[in-house]
Amino acid sequence: MNSEHQTATSVRTTCPYCGVGCGVSAGPGQVAGDQQHPANQGRLCVKGSALHETLVPAGRLLQPRLAGVDSDWSEALKAASGAIREAVATHGPGSVAFYLSGQLLTEDYYVANKLAKGFVGTPHVDTNSRLCMSSAVAAHKRAFGEDCVPGCYEDVELADLLVLAGSNAAWAHPVLYQRMKAASRQGRRVVVIDPRRTATAELADLHLKLKPGTDTILFNGLLVWLADNSDLDQGYIARHCHGFEETLEAATQAAPSARSVAEQCDLPVADVETFYQWFAQTPRTVTGFSQGINQASAGTDKCNSIINCHLATGRVGLPGAGPF
Repeated sequence: MNSEHQTATSVRTTCPYCGVGCGVSAGPGQVAGDQQHPANQGRLCVKGSALHETLVPAGRLLQPRLAGVDSDWSEALKAASGAIREAVATHGPGSVAFYLSGQLLTEDYYVANKLAKGFVGTPHVDTNSRLCMSSAVAAHKRAFGEDCVPGCYEDVELADLLVLAGSNAAWAHPVLYQRMKAASRQGRRVVVIDPRRTATAELADLHLKLKPGTDTILFNGLLVWLADNSDLDQGYIARHCHGFEETLEAATQAAPSARSVAEQCDLPVADVETFYQWFAQTPRTVTGFSQGINQASAGTDKCNSIINCHLATGRVGLPGAGPF
């Protein structure tokens, strides 16, 4: 479906499912992709195109319920606010917590935070997004001082080397994956880093089926390789980076050579060296990482090992280059 089918009652909004943030035109009984939206340009995956099918009367809660009994909004809001007021009076504001959905829009989060922190006075506001992104947030704060991603979707299309680490984009982010496929051109390479052979690996010129949990070793080894082969951007490091020598020393202790990396990651040495050479030789490189990196006990370190390689080569915030 596309936005040509919009009606006078259509509303432009955002698909609530994955992190691509596709634009949607929603009307009575129909959903279409927003062709003016920069994320999806009118495309929708099967989940987005079936959004309207979730809004059916059968099996859907259509009014508030109190203790399993149908109620009205006035009574329900009175009960909820009374419970919050009682908890604050008895135990203090910190006794109240708000747990939100990861499918809310930015404006919804803003209002919920105003209510919780500004009105009730509790700092306890969280969402299920934490499981997905907290390690990436911590890594970006550690690398850049704040949670800022120095890239955009256009970079995925402009890159001459696309590295996908822990990402099965073909299933998890199908609209963005179609943009990746459409951007394939002569001279462009794709490396997929995943223990499994997923649908995304069909796009790969090189698939690194590394031992689960060894991503940090792989990228620490890349940093060491870049240093040993004089492929660092010393000017960028001097101007923008702190702690590089300590970082390189730690990486060297963990992954001193491509052979050591291959042994620890259970990969052929030739494949490791090929990946390192491609990265070193390709200024326009985007490394896209997803839940296979983030959702781990050492997820923050995994993210930083990727970001470090981009910082060390000055591949941050440039067209077709950056950690994403």
